Amino acid sequence: MSLSRRDFARASGLAAAGLLLPTGIAAAAADPWHEVPSILARICPPRICGKDYDVTAFGAKGDGLTKNTEAFQRAITACHRAGGGRVVVPAGTFLTGGIRLLSNVELHVSEGATVKFSTDPEDYLPLVLTRWEGTLCHNYQPFIYAFEQKNIAITGGGTLDGDAVNGKWASWGAGSTTLLRQWGEDGVPVEQRIMGPGKNMRPNMIQFFRCQNLLVEDVLIRNPAMWSLHFVFSRNITVRRIEIYSTNSQGDGVDLDSSSYAHVHDSKFNTNDDCVVLKSGRDADGRRVGIPSTHVVVERCKFSGRWGGITIGSEMSGGVSRVFCRDCEINAPDFPGRYPIKHALYVKTNQDRGGVIDGVHLRNVFGQNVEREVLFVSMYYQNGGTKGFFPRIDNLTIDRMRINGGRIAATFRGFPQQHVRNVRITSSAFTAIAEPNLIEHTDDLVFRNTTINGVVPA
Repeated sequence: MSLSRRDFARASGLAAAGLLLPTGIAAAAADPWHEVPSILARICPPRICGKDYDVTAFGAKGDGLTKNTEAFQRAITACHRAGGGRVVVPAGTFLTGGIRLLSNVELHVSEGATVKFSTDPEDYLPLVLTRWEGTLCHNYQPFIYAFEQKNIAITGGGTLDGDAVNGKWASWGAGSTTLLRQWGEDGVPVEQRIMGPGKNMRPNMIQFFRCQNLLVEDVLIRNPAMWSLHFVFSRNITVRRIEIYSTNSQGDGVDLDSSSYAHVHDSKFNTNDDCVVLKSGRDADGRRVGIPSTHVVVERCKFSGRWGGITIGSEMSGGVSRVFCRDCEINAPDFPGRYPIKHALYVKTNQDRGGVIDGVHLRNVFGQNVEREVLFVSMYYQNGGTKGFFPRIDNLTIDRMRINGGRIAATFRGFPQQHVRNVRITSSAFTAIAEPNLIEHTDDLVFRNTTINGVVPA
């Protein structure tokens, strides 16, 4: 496509303004990686000042037996009311129910400390407003929860243990998902979507809901009942030097859900589902809310686990854009995980979702032994859906990827009614690949300086 000088200037201006562009113009206007420094400049971890509040001074006991829910909350409330500071968990094992974080509070889990969460669902009442796999409802409080707060941190070299391999969580499965999803489709008012007792909907491990200026660093998060670290309608997020070990079929690592300006780096993911995931609501409920996830940078992470390293969807009805992942390793020999990653890039959606994915960029992602497709981009998730809200997937770039071992290097599947558009795979090498690429209804797919088993793809 040839652009006049006037058209090129117009396209460049639209890109700077953050608007969606026609396929060819967007690619011509700028290298997308030029935007990363400005994204990172807008992400500033909170600086929380004030004195320390040791939870043992508020009655907590690190014997692994005493339930410390009230002591934790007394310490957090006192810290918050004093204007902020650190709530310190010293060495020991501290059993607790749900923790509610407040503004200007840093929960510091010291090295040698374990916060172990109760397996009794009654310890996560009353119900709170949450988003459960993309649909708003009222459910059990996540193990750690913050609602409409700012300047919050979870830090330290200790462990947050959901203990979900034990107790009722392990037997609940997915719970009443069919009912909740129907409520979302029917537009039932959110205040009437009451889950909780009798519905068996497992809560997330950590959830920040409508929060800003957030930091999670250095902790080990293990054994969640559901997703590990979930940001909903939140902004200015830093996740660094953490390790996640999840145990169940809904055990995602970091879920950025209708959230923006997030930096995830120098972390390790050993998950039973996806590692770093971009979401924005499910189907009709997600389209009604209409808040995208955008401006995300992921770098220097190690991914092992059951499904995707970098994943978009499937709940992406509000849209996802401006996602950058670089210098990450798949199935590292020194961090093998329980399962090999199935996809380095996993984009999953269907015609029930709608929404737009615009701008997902990977650079210098390397690794080995990918179980299925290295690059898997499909509109046929769960057989493609039935509702006629065809999603858009535009502007994907993969640069300097090096993967040794996988079933297929690249699968891109659009609908006849809505193609995947504008894909660039450059300066990459895929070796020990068992089967040929699968490309359907994909426009402007370009392989440049790229080989699969030593051969330049057609």
